[in-house]
Amino acid sequence: MVQVVKKDGSLENYDINKVIKAVSKSAERVLVKFTDNDIKKICDRVNTNVEKLGIPNVPILTMHSIVEETLETYFPKVAKSYKDYRDYKQDFVAMLDDVYQKSQSIMYIGDKENANCDSTLVSTKRSLIFNQLNKELYKKFFLNKNEIQAINDGYIYIHDMSARRDTMNCCLFNVEEVLSGGFEMGNVWYNEPKTLDVAFDVIGDIVLSAASQQYGGFTIPECDKLLVKYAKKSYKKWYNKYKNLGISDDVCHSEAMKDVQYEMKQGFQGWEYKFNTVASSRGDYPFIATTCGLATDEFGKMAAKTLLEVRKNGQGKAECKKPVLFPKIIFLYDKNLHAEGKPCHDVFLAGIECSSKTMYPDWLSLTGEGYVASMYKKYGLAISPMGCRAFLSPWYESGGMKPADEKDKPVFVGRFNIGAVSLHLPMILAKARKENRDFYEVLDYYLEMIRNLHKRTYEYLGEMRASVNPLAYCEGGFYGGHLKYNEKIKPLLKTATASFGITALNELQMLYNHKSLKEDGEFALEVMRYINDKVAQFKEEDGNLYAIYGTPAENLCGLQIQQFRRLYGIVEGVSDKPYVSNSFHCHVTEDISPIEKQDKENRFWNLFNGGKIQYVRYPIDYNKKAFETLVERAMDMGFYEGVNLSLSYCDDCGHSELDMDVCPKCGSKNLTKIDRMNGYLAYSRVKGDSRLNDAKMAEIKDRRSM
Repeated sequence: MVQVVKKDGSLENYDINKVIKAVSKSAERVLVKFTDNDIKKICDRVNTNVEKLGIPNVPILTMHSIVEETLETYFPKVAKSYKDYRDYKQDFVAMLDDVYQKSQSIMYIGDKENANCDSTLVSTKRSLIFNQLNKELYKKFFLNKNEIQAINDGYIYIHDMSARRDTMNCCLFNVEEVLSGGFEMGNVWYNEPKTLDVAFDVIGDIVLSAASQQYGGFTIPECDKLLVKYAKKSYKKWYNKYKNLGISDDVCHSEAMKDVQYEMKQGFQGWEYKFNTVASSRGDYPFIATTCGLATDEFGKMAAKTLLEVRKNGQGKAECKKPVLFPKIIFLYDKNLHAEGKPCHDVFLAGIECSSKTMYPDWLSLTGEGYVASMYKKYGLAISPMGCRAFLSPWYESGGMKPADEKDKPVFVGRFNIGAVSLHLPMILAKARKENRDFYEVLDYYLEMIRNLHKRTYEYLGEMRASVNPLAYCEGGFYGGHLKYNEKIKPLLKTATASFGITALNELQMLYNHKSLKEDGEFALEVMRYINDKVAQFKEEDGNLYAIYGTPAENLCGLQIQQFRRLYGIVEGVSDKPYVSNSFHCHVTEDISPIEKQDKENRFWNLFNGGKIQYVRYPIDYNKKAFETLVERAMDMGFYEGVNLSLSYCDDCGHSELDMDVCPKCGSKNLTKIDRMNGYLAYSRVKGDSRLNDAKMAEIKDRRSM
């Protein structure tokens, strides 16, 4: 009888069933299911190798080696899982100690990685601590040693490691499909709303529930068109009420329109209250965005203008109103609708008025140049951004990645992204030079690494059941999302994008030849063309919708500097600031006009079709004509344009102006300040403190052109 010597020295009879149990668990962790024949093959080899040892007492480590060798021979993927789990048990104390240290920091100091998280709240602290544990588990069980080394050194950055094993990223949620005919949420059946005010409430509930089951941006596409159906229902209700009182048709119409307008105003105010005060299960305020501007009927235009009016007027005490952050508003600009003399010019002017006071809406050109505009011109379909800047690649109804024929149309609403991994290009160039290797050879290594991470993510998430997000996968929120609760979501993932993120192009150019993007930019352009060609190749070979994304580096802008300095020191123009530049933007300290900045960044515009935004600083106070001119220029160029002002509000007397640190009216330092984080707005100061990290605050302080 062979016995196994355990770690504590005790003896236990050798039992092949324990081997079966252990290897089966390891297989489950990587989504492999053994057949009876597989189990027999493993058992036969293990038994044979144990017998070959010819000893009565086999040390447990020897047994592990035999099992690992067997799995490596037949099932390498399971072998890694088996070994990782053993290593994990050995590393568990160290890993938990790291989590504990971070949790103590969160509990007593807070956390500023995400500006949407108020880490002073107990619920947020709990979520952040769980996220830290989940992040460590992701690194241990999902990544190999080379990938862990790459993220620890800083050559790549895997976004949202705490969530990407569980769910998907940004989306364009199909609220209209969920509402149509009614739906189930939380085991309660919701009938389709019969009035506008109820529609606002129900949409708010849908958004908060569904957004909690994902990470990243959650966009309600074209909310003005969405609300028309319910505005008409309310109008009919009010009109009939007045008609039954014997009132004339003209008065019935006039009064009914006033009532619908009131419901619109109350509804959008309700959204602002909900979306800025109710934290999600993740501990943050969900990043909710909505687009508008293309509706042409009276109720659609009413919806767009009311949304803008409510945002412009702000929320708060009568004397201290200020704009909220959510939902982010994006104006869909069609020159044929919004130019002077066109039917929706009044909606455009309402948007300009709102932008000049609150920075939102951001502006997306549908009739300029580039990818988004080309889709709109050809198919009449607007590609709304997912959250702050992510855009979906086309997926055609019949042909998939490519149109089946001339009649085939792309689908955008109801689709989503499964995650982003960003390259740190200056680090990669520095590595190539230090090791005397070709830059593109080193770049290829990390591009392949990201490619493999995405492939595993598609595979892993595909095994999830529809019950993980019923509104999305069962009630139609996602394209094809009418699955049964226990069905796998894999069929829906074929339309999902995965992003290759890019940061610090300015620093790449500086490291290359000591010139900024303002001064040169040719090498940065060459690199981006190369990455585009490579990712297109991956897309064709893998059948996955990969996209190139200008990363909105929030916490990352400071982390990448720390990582660069640790390996390559302080290099002038590259790592001598506390932050790196965001994606393809000119450095914020450049003495450059808004028009020159637009022109310089336009070179990169069509090389970032998976996610991009262009913004300039509008140092013109509230000059509406100047706003209008700059926005129209951006729209002609095909940009997704953000307005940057830096807004300041005194919470004691209500005085507001641009970029103040002390209220000139009452002398208070109790200010709320709103700055553009990247593609979105965030509080840079609330009750004397900032929700932004030190690196981002340093970048904001240095801004001249942005």
